[in-house]
Amino acid sequence: MSRLPKKERQSRLLEKIKEDPFLTDEILAEKFNVSIQTIRLDRLELGIPEVRQRTKNLAEKAYSQVRSLQSREIIGELVDLNLGHDAISLMEAQSEMALSNTGIIRGHYIFAQANSLAVSLVDSEVVLTGSANVYYHRPVKVGERLIAKAKVREKRKNSFVIDVETRIEDDKVFSGVFIVFALNPKDMEV
Repeated sequence: MSRLPKKERQSRLLEKIKEDPFLTDEILAEKFNVSIQTIRLDRLELGIPEVRQRTKNLAEKAYSQVRSLQSREIIGELVDLNLGHDAISLMEAQSEMALSNTGIIRGHYIFAQANSLAVSLVDSEVVLTGSANVYYHRPVKVGERLIAKAKVREKRKNSFVIDVETRIEDDKVFSGVFIVFALNPKDMEV
């Protein structure tokens, strides 16, 4: 993107952050071909918090809506949730998640992020995964930031078909279709 006049750059900056609130100042500076300091000044002038605060604000709102899981049961950080529609979570790939000899993250961590995101979308006290058809598109390495997005494709009586896609920046690393069921807690009694 070539250099834009300040007003136009700020207008586009607002649009970009609205589309993807997880963009860092460094990434935005690169996209707009300006310095990081210019982006910071634009954000301050527009009243846009830095990425950590934007993420925290989104997470607080999202966690307050989840009924199907306790916050400690959600793998990754839930940052956006529209019950029955779509959700987003973030997860930093850490060394304790990796195979010791390669630094590649074990697949069950990536699956767990996607599965807990799918379950969190359903507005019910008890939600269980019935099936999952998943694909790992490329290995994930320690230090990479996974952004999982889930969307309800279809709602039946008490079941939901949910698509989940996990990316690292523009690179798709995981995708899956989950079928989850909302159950009545009384049906669970033994």
